[in-house]
Amino acid sequence: MPIALGLLAMAIAVQGLGLLPPRSPVYTEMYQHPLPIPPVAVPDYTTTTDDGRKVQHFTSYIKPFSHKVYSGRGDAHLIGFNGTAPGPTYIIEKGTETIVRVVNQGKGVSSTHLHGSETHSVWDGWASDLLQPGQYKDYYYPNRKAASLWYHDHADKRTGFDAYYGQAGIYIIRDPAEEAMGLPQQPYDIPLALNDKIYQDNGDLSPPDGNPANFFGDVMQVNEQPWPYLKVEPRKYRLRFFDMSLSRPYKLYFFDEHRSSLDFQIIASDGGLFSGPVSAQSFLIAPGERYEVVIDFAGYAGQNLTLGNMRVNSLVDLFDNSDQIMRFVVGDRVADWTNNEPVPSTLNTNIEWPAARSQVDHHFNFQMGGESMWTINGVGFDDVKNRVLARPPQGTVELWEMSHTGGMAVHPVHVHLVGMQVVSRTGGLRGVAPYESAGLKDVVLLQPGETVQVRAIYGPWNGLYMFHCHNLKHEDNTMLDVFNVTHLSELGYKFDFAQGFADPMDTRFAPKPYNADDFTTEAIAEAVKDLTMLNPYSAAKELLAAEAAHYKTAGYHGDATPVHPASTTTAAVMSSGVGFPFALPTRGFVAPQMV
Repeated sequence: MPIALGLLAMAIAVQGLGLLPPRSPVYTEMYQHPLPIPPVAVPDYTTTTDDGRKVQHFTSYIKPFSHKVYSGRGDAHLIGFNGTAPGPTYIIEKGTETIVRVVNQGKGVSSTHLHGSETHSVWDGWASDLLQPGQYKDYYYPNRKAASLWYHDHADKRTGFDAYYGQAGIYIIRDPAEEAMGLPQQPYDIPLALNDKIYQDNGDLSPPDGNPANFFGDVMQVNEQPWPYLKVEPRKYRLRFFDMSLSRPYKLYFFDEHRSSLDFQIIASDGGLFSGPVSAQSFLIAPGERYEVVIDFAGYAGQNLTLGNMRVNSLVDLFDNSDQIMRFVVGDRVADWTNNEPVPSTLNTNIEWPAARSQVDHHFNFQMGGESMWTINGVGFDDVKNRVLARPPQGTVELWEMSHTGGMAVHPVHVHLVGMQVVSRTGGLRGVAPYESAGLKDVVLLQPGETVQVRAIYGPWNGLYMFHCHNLKHEDNTMLDVFNVTHLSELGYKFDFAQGFADPMDTRFAPKPYNADDFTTEAIAEAVKDLTMLNPYSAAKELLAAEAAHYKTAGYHGDATPVHPASTTTAAVMSSGVGFPFALPTRGFVAPQMV
């Protein structure tokens, strides 16, 4: 059967099974509403520890809210952080530690993950570390490296549902040294959170149900506004792109009124600034990924420019206007010429590249299993006894090989804790793009038939961490597994301060019932003091250096532990001889509750 007829037959069959989502009412207000900029989060308590660490405390409430998308129709009902979508933007200075208290005033369970952060396991948003309605939890973050991060729900079986309905936001770690580079600063530094939605005739969101493989909306949104416009000056801008969609990758480019493409420079990705800028006319961004672009509007005064979207492959649905994302309305006057210099040829000389390694330590097949479940090597998150698929000793460099071996969908693979160097891509129609290899990544895209090799340092911390597909339809259908960064006892007692946070279900850091007495300034100050006294993130660079020095002497011959250990409980990891340095209390699994 010809390919076109085969795809048509498949589409008809899928529609017959009721897996195709409905379509939204026609949106008639393209480029009539300005781009909303999310509010900046404000700390409710700031202190400096005795050893000189600056710490900021924030409180964020997950709660329902509504806003109008379609004129003449009803409101869309969402649940977001502080009642906004995206949630408040955190702008944190590099090296400032933060404690974010998340209060669940919603209807379902939640677990907040700061995506891209090298966070200890207990605060990483473990999928079973569930915040029930009426509970709160303090999440503690190091903010060691400048980068564009984002935060979102990570609860088992409902990450996509919650992110779709608003539980996602932007988290930017700034380095003051960047100001000396002449890169555009606020208000010429703009966050752009992309997603796609489907709306009902009454103006409310249509749930992302049905097809377990993908969700492709027909309304393109930036910062939760369909097809917005942004008034810009004829000068350089820094645009930070975040793909917060459930399934949709975008191939983005800019074009003018004559459909001519614009040149720009990509300066950063998931792990922060590149060593130097990469010139481009388009780039591919998949769910979970971030890219930063510097573009000069100087030659386009008085014109309208469009951010366009090219189809990534035949598996990605395009609708009437999904080839356009937003508009830039270029004015004729520049208010401030500061930080409008050419992008430096050298940007970042401190990228922590992993050491060279050619031996493949693990091969992972991302594939579809039975009953519409998605798995990695045939294992999903529900398989508690077998879901630990790798056990890299703390601080090792491992080479992972990941293959797309089945299913009509793309797999953007996210590995928690680490930054990955993309080494190779084979089996498909493309290699490694220059902007993929120019910096460290925490998400790498697998298209059908592709095999990608990535290299990473599995540290600095030990503990249980997740890796999974960031097509959230897949993650919620069990394409989520675990790796255990095992304790390196040879480092001795010097770094034991960093070893007591390896169990994501540690009862010391479990969610607590809401009590107004815990939210006074005095109570928050006491909670901050208790956490900062643990000093969990001190000397991360020294720890990485000590780990590297150990392996330089001792060598590393691969992860020789079983691929499928007997259990992921603390006791089982302890009994393996490569686990935690001491026993920690654990909590049992709590089944998620759907709204």
